[in-house]
Amino acid sequence: MAAFAITQAFAGLTLRGSSVGNVATSKPIAAKAHFGGVRALGKSAFAQRAKAQRLQVRAEAEADGASEANAATQATMDEGDAPRPRARGRGRGRGRGRGRPEGDGLTENVVQVQRVTKVTKGGSNMSFRATVVVGDGAGKVGVGCAKAREVQVAVTKAAADARKQMVSVPIAKGASFPHRVTVKGSGGAVVMLRPAGPGTGVIAGGSCRTVLELAGYKNCFAKQLGSSNPLNNARAVVKGLAEMRTYKQVAAERDMTVEELFAA
Repeated sequence: MAAFAITQAFAGLTLRGSSVGNVATSKPIAAKAHFGGVRALGKSAFAQRAKAQRLQVRAEAEADGASEANAATQATMDEGDAPRPRARGRGRGRGRGRGRPEGDGLTENVVQVQRVTKVTKGGSNMSFRATVVVGDGAGKVGVGCAKAREVQVAVTKAAADARKQMVSVPIAKGASFPHRVTVKGSGGAVVMLRPAGPGTGVIAGGSCRTVLELAGYKNCFAKQLGSSNPLNNARAVVKGLAEMRTYKQVAAERDMTVEELFAA
């Protein structure tokens, strides 16, 4: 009979075991482990420590990946790829295609999209009517109206009609009207147009403001005195702008100079 003791130190782990009998005996050896002051079985201590290390490494890797992803997202946002703000419109059909430039240098603005119904013998046919204003911001503007079964088709046809109806309007010094005018349009629309000094801005509302901005005016007054129909008011504004004349135009029509015109 012999007794032996085994003591092994490995990474802060101390194992002590004892057995009575031959060294080659088949009886199990009772082993106890002391790890960090906690008494536990030897194999379970190794497993717990390895598992804790794996979890710690995994958590550090996930934290590094999240920080890199946030940095990449912030860099992308700084480059100007931020989501575009949602456009705000007033009512159905307003605000659609606001200020959309085209390849020919003209800007389209959808003033109104209205659903219309035509009653026939066989039933009712529903379609959409679009009112579009087109201008270059330098003295040319037009108003178009068209109907179609789809909104996009109606807008396209109205824009083509507005290009056909474009007129040249005079812009005086200070990006304003050369003189005041009150024009009466169709459908009871009456619009008053008045010039304004620099820094005033465009004081107008509804479709009148859209027409004046696309025509290139920066300082002016406009007031709708009659009907509130957007199409009739827009056409009335275009009619009033086409009637305006600058001093140079009046002098050329009378075969005079500007000085002679003022002296007369």
